[in-house]
Amino acid sequence: MAETDFGAAYLEEAFRAFRGYKRMAEGALEQLSDQEFFHLPDTESNSAALVVKHVAGNLRSRWTDLLTSDGEKPDRNRDQEFMVADADSRPELMRRWEQSFSTVFVTIQSLRPEDLGRTVTIRQEPHTVLQAISRSLLHTAYHVGQILYLGKHLRGGEWKTLSIPRGKSAEFNAVRPEDRKYSSPHKGN
Repeated sequence: MAETDFGAAYLEEAFRAFRGYKRMAEGALEQLSDQEFFHLPDTESNSAALVVKHVAGNLRSRWTDLLTSDGEKPDRNRDQEFMVADADSRPELMRRWEQSFSTVFVTIQSLRPEDLGRTVTIRQEPHTVLQAISRSLLHTAYHVGQILYLGKHLRGGEWKTLSIPRGKSAEFNAVRPEDRKYSSPHKGN
């Protein structure tokens, strides 16, 4: 595979993965009442609302002007992302979530394979664009996992699974991939 083909494939996969993790998180968030969305399991844990707020702040900072400014924007206050403010209603947090993911998608679509080797900075530390994308994707996946865990914990028996249900792996494997109800977040479905 030629280097530009690999670069294009990587950018396409990064786009699909971000889109898939966004959908998965939203599938969990849709199942939560407002009370559950803001529920803080304990003083050292995060609510789904705080995870949404943090991911939105992180993605906005990292992906705005990716190629031309440090990924830690001067107007970002990371510590405030872990506190619910009066203005942090569920619609407002979800608006920020949507806006930050939109920035990710637009930016990825604007990148060319040759951009992957360019150097960008995050907190004044150099990263290739490929490293910066991978770092952001892994960070997002980590927090999506937290949202799913919280959702499943809070909804208990009312939780609607977002992947292969427990005890259904053999049944899932027997179905042709194109006929499956569940797919990897990396798939284009």
